[in-house]
Amino acid sequence: MPLTPPEPGLVIPYSYLWWKEGSAGEDAGRKVRPCAIIILRQNIESRRARVSVSPITHSQPRDRQFALEIPPRLKRSLRLDDARSWIILDEFNQFDWPGLDQARVPGLVDQFSYGFLPPNFFNAVVARMREIVTNRQMRVTDRD
Repeated sequence: MPLTPPEPGLVIPYSYLWWKEGSAGEDAGRKVRPCAIIILRQNIESRRARVSVSPITHSQPRDRQFALEIPPRLKRSLRLDDARSWIILDEFNQFDWPGLDQARVPGLVDQFSYGFLPPNFFNAVVARMREIVTNRQMRVTDRD
């Protein structure tokens, strides 16, 4: 099965590099985790799609204003586990699509995405992220 074209709201397995780890000199994510594509734009130089992804984590956020809990029903529709999870809103990784750190869905040979965040949830994520960007609290890690 070919790689799904990138679209905002698509949740992909990706080896996310946390901003704190990247700032400390690490250059690779420590594990593959679900990440949501938030921004998609065309990179004129490389002629490839440029995406920004936000991580999904089981770790309770240090500050709830920078995360949004994913409802259990949505987690089930994405075929994620039952543990509580949050999408982190104050940082993301950017890379040209397809990225070297993209992966297959664990346990599935030909699956490269979990599905899409529903529009209402995705719009809530984007609205909260806009506030964070406006307040200059966003942290970005370039992965290319």
